[in-house]
Amino acid sequence: MMYKFMELNDKTEINYSDIMTQNGKEVTKVYIEKPVLGGFHSATCYLPSYDWQDIVGFSEDELANLKDIVESTAHIIIKYSKLGGLENAANI
Repeated sequence: MMYKFMELNDKTEINYSDIMTQNGKEVTKVYIEKPVLGGFHSATCYLPSYDWQDIVGFSEDELANLKDIVESTAHIIIKYSKLGGLENAANI
């Protein structure tokens, strides 16, 4: 399941998954997409390793900004990922 984390002023959305297990380790998938004429720019980051994959369309400056955002909020994203999303965390 994917959950919306935030939307930036340029309509870029940052979403995150439930906690998953890959190779015996807990990971959270962060998926980022920005609507553009004719489609989307997108990127995926796996936390806590900050493994960036499938980067399409973002400039180096845009990607650097997104990396800063993800790195500065990773602890929050991982926390809510483990709780099954922000909505579920509000009920705890």
